[in-house]
Amino acid sequence: MGDRFRLIYLKSPEIENAALEKSFSSHHPKETSSTVLPSSAHVNAPKTLSSQAVLKQAGIDLKHPDPKVRILAIQYLEKSDPSSAIPLLQEVLSDRDPAVRAQTLLSLTKFQDPVVCPLLRRHLKDSDPRVRIAALRGMFQFREKIDLNILLQLLSDESSRVRRKVATLLGWTQIEGAFPILMEMSKDQDSKVRKAALLSLITLYPDEIENRLIEAMTDVDPGLQKWARDTLGKMLTRPLKRGPAQLPNQA
Repeated sequence: MGDRFRLIYLKSPEIENAALEKSFSSHHPKETSSTVLPSSAHVNAPKTLSSQAVLKQAGIDLKHPDPKVRILAIQYLEKSDPSSAIPLLQEVLSDRDPAVRAQTLLSLTKFQDPVVCPLLRRHLKDSDPRVRIAALRGMFQFREKIDLNILLQLLSDESSRVRRKVATLLGWTQIEGAFPILMEMSKDQDSKVRKAALLSLITLYPDEIENRLIEAMTDVDPGLQKWARDTLGKMLTRPLKRGPAQLPNQA
């Protein structure tokens, strides 16, 4: 997959390295859409192409007018040397297109570099929910302790997609203090958020969720009612865990 993003910057197998210093937009502007999906000729391009030249072209294409090209350049950079890629990607975080900003955060996260943490926290307040979700995913994927105060702030996020992502991600990790947050989210105004919170509660706290599931059986959403009833039924019919074998009394 990495080769595909590298070869996106080539116009033909015979291209000279010097030609890579020019942007797509300076040559054949009508070819923008075709460059997003490389031809078979591109796939067979010479392997002798300088990686420095391709990296330089990736940096140029981060300013390309087509957001699809900018995203492909970002995806190529995430497979490059961090010392070269991270500074370039940091500059793209101010891109006007939210899809580009979201992809930049996801790519930066893969480097697991400490410089990325503040960037993720900052973009939890981005104007677009897609970017906030990408920042949230990055924080959970990054190897650092999640600040519960940040999660509490997201409980009132205007986007139900963001709130649902919080509930889902909490179910994937063991975070101290997650129980009261998920209990609060299980009463969210959006039924999808409520269900996501209940699923995470079942995953993390199966022995403490029964009463909340009973309450959910009278939820205003008929679909959630049925799901809660079916889920509770399965939990109640599940065989009890057997304790250690007891030796019979020898009277």
